[in-house]
Amino acid sequence: MSATAEAVRAFRERLGIPGLVDVHTHFMPERVLHKVWDYFDAVGPLTGVEWPITYRHEEEQRVALLREFGVRAFTSMLYPHKPQMAAWLNAWAAGFAGRTPDCLHTATFFPEDGAADYVGQAVAAGARVFKAHLQVGGYDPNDDRLDAVWGLLAEAGVPTVIHCGSGPTPGKHTGPAPVARLLARHPRLPLIVAHMGMPEYADFLDLADRHPEVRLDTTMAFTDFSARLGGGFPPGDLGRLADLGDRILLGTDYPNIPYPYEHQLVALERLGLGDDWLRAVCHDNGARLFGLGT
Repeated sequence: MSATAEAVRAFRERLGIPGLVDVHTHFMPERVLHKVWDYFDAVGPLTGVEWPITYRHEEEQRVALLREFGVRAFTSMLYPHKPQMAAWLNAWAAGFAGRTPDCLHTATFFPEDGAADYVGQAVAAGARVFKAHLQVGGYDPNDDRLDAVWGLLAEAGVPTVIHCGSGPTPGKHTGPAPVARLLARHPRLPLIVAHMGMPEYADFLDLADRHPEVRLDTTMAFTDFSARLGGGFPPGDLGRLADLGDRILLGTDYPNIPYPYEHQLVALERLGLGDDWLRAVCHDNGARLFGLGT
């Protein structure tokens, strides 16, 4: 067993949880994933901080490592950057979930004609979580072509992990304002704000305060790397994390992280919010949301 696996096992055993539920991991067609890795390889000169991919392995090894880490359930976050791509990604993700039973069947969408049709088909086929990436996709979540999509997901109660914060670089439609407008129209929409809304943490915590179906994932938040990128969490808002402890979910961005997997867990533990909070974030909240049992 690797040192990382030993460290994660010790973390799980100390908390007394049967495993981790990681709502933000990436699996996608190989040629798409390699383009994502190319982006991170090139981002160092732009940000001044290198972004080495720690788990640059073949798909089978990446799955095996999550299982070795004791990850009970994970996702295949994938997302289109142009029209006529989402349905193809959804077909791939359905196949991946079919051959990977511990992966929560993941799907995605893009503002285009027919989006509601393929989203409805994905839900009917068993999709349990969706991914929306406003930064990469460059779209407004309030695009008219998505209105039926959001209505369908709200009615079905299927959550969407939405990258809507302006980190690591802002996009035309990132930030809290577009999401606030979306929730004003679909107040029951189950959203999971990726990266805790980095760097607009307080604004997205405000949205969660107002909307009981809004959750946040921890992906890369609180880590040393994010602090170097200027995405450090404001210490004055730590109490709000405790107050929302039943709606914060573990996310890591595996495999596209520039540090070992256990660092995300260490970053959460050193917040000092207690073992009950850690148990909820790392297992119980995700298990309850996705009906995994104890």
